[in-house]
Amino acid sequence: MNIKYIVELTDDERNRLVELTRGGKPGARKMRRAQILLLAAKGATDAEIARALSAGTSTVFRTRRRFVEGGLDHALNEAQRTGGMRKFSVNNVALLIATVCSSPPEGRARWTLDLLADEMVRLTEHESVSRSTVGRRLAENGLKPWQKRMWCIPRVTAEYVARMENLLDLYTEETPETPVVCFDETPVQLIGETRKPLPAKLGETAIYDYEYRRNGTANIFVFVDAHRSWRHVKVTRRRTNIDFAECMRDIVDLHYPHAPIIRVVMDNLSTHHAGSLYEAFPPAEARRVLRRLQFHFTPKHGSWLNMAEIEIGVLSSQCLARRIPDFEILVRETAAWLRLRKDSGARINWMFNVDHARKKLVKAYPDHETERLKRAA
Repeated sequence: MNIKYIVELTDDERNRLVELTRGGKPGARKMRRAQILLLAAKGATDAEIARALSAGTSTVFRTRRRFVEGGLDHALNEAQRTGGMRKFSVNNVALLIATVCSSPPEGRARWTLDLLADEMVRLTEHESVSRSTVGRRLAENGLKPWQKRMWCIPRVTAEYVARMENLLDLYTEETPETPVVCFDETPVQLIGETRKPLPAKLGETAIYDYEYRRNGTANIFVFVDAHRSWRHVKVTRRRTNIDFAECMRDIVDLHYPHAPIIRVVMDNLSTHHAGSLYEAFPPAEARRVLRRLQFHFTPKHGSWLNMAEIEIGVLSSQCLARRIPDFEILVRETAAWLRLRKDSGARINWMFNVDHARKKLVKAYPDHETERLKRAA
């Protein structure tokens, strides 16, 4: 057979093509072209290559031609495509953005692609606009009108600032004389399968039924030392005053038996108070534990200031992001995670201090000059 475009590879070109076909992420089309060139260099015909790679003979022919006429890079890479003319002008895109940022039509909870396409027909000279055109312009500008994020915006008062700076001072101590332990808890749903999941196998992902069985709840208490690589996880069936009190006694007697004072950082949950210890223990025992504890509370809506929140996020993503059916398995799995976490020597490197807060959150601090003028008036 008389072949017009003969593929002859140098050693460097052959090695490069072999590397492309062995792995990585060159792209399906690029890998296919590399395979075509390697087979063509061995003398295979277009029809033989097409059958071996399940490709069209025209694809094989074009790849040969591009290699002979333009070299290896020209054969492997696609030519730049001009594409069609954009339907929306700059002014049209600006109008679309303004529409997305406005309130949706009456009776609708949010803008959809179809609603926006209809609105652009009404507002511009276009006789028709497709939802894909609207979607591409929104993607280019990072707009997703169908999504909303919930966020709690705290009311920053002098009390908020005082608690924040108190905690930042604790975290940035270079040689703390007494330990600082961040403490928090998180609820966990115990979820069982209604049908046995199918494990992953070659070419197929794991499959599990969307239905599940709710087997109750549990609670996880998390302890984190602010200045060293130490943490502890305690799984309980409930989250009561008694459970909180027992955690505080654990800090004193089990985790820091030789520390005269332990400073504990926690949020304002209703169980987090000294009275819980008097509910759990006789007065003398409660007082013994409390004498060695010093509570430091985060501001309201200021949970970001509690390092234990960060540790709970790591625990959730690495261990809890699955269906755990019962309490015993939860205890076993969290204990295994804790061992790995401790062995890694990981610790939280807190970088934010009071000086940073006063610079970055200057608008959040109370305006003393404004207050002074109000009092003078």
